[in-house]
Amino acid sequence: MHTNHIIAELKRNKKVFKDLLNNLSEDLYSWKQSPEKWSLLEIVCHLLDEEREDFRARVQHVLETPDLPMPGIDPAGWVIERNYAEKNYEATLQAFLAEREKSINWLHDLEDPEWGNTHEHPRMGTVTAKMFFINWLAHDYLHIRQITKLKYDFLQQSNHASLDYAGNW
Repeated sequence: MHTNHIIAELKRNKKVFKDLLNNLSEDLYSWKQSPEKWSLLEIVCHLLDEEREDFRARVQHVLETPDLPMPGIDPAGWVIERNYAEKNYEATLQAFLAEREKSINWLHDLEDPEWGNTHEHPRMGTVTAKMFFINWLAHDYLHIRQITKLKYDFLQQSNHASLDYAGNW
């Protein structure tokens, strides 16, 4: 496994997220295509919570205490429970970017991590630190795609224009 590549991609994605999400209008970051979809504000809140409470925490857990029970998470439930739609967009974005920097520094400081350490997850069965680590990067890619699509849809809806000339989505 090329851990340095994954760490470099997580670092690069910090810049991608910053570039995609910085200096947006409230109209854009609070817009939802439909009530069940997430706004950019809700996505940013999700990214912050996932950075702190899911991926970094789970990688660390499996590396350091794989035999202990893993704290539960509820990413979908947190949207309502933690009132994401009422959060301050800029402050949340900055907090996410700071947490990503903290994650990158932590990953760089690891000395000979045991990526093969396993944990018995109640729903997923045997999981490794490596699995959580690789999925952290995959999670980034999924949300980069989601953010780009939401911005595309907002452009189309707010301008009442055909975007066919741009090409097929």
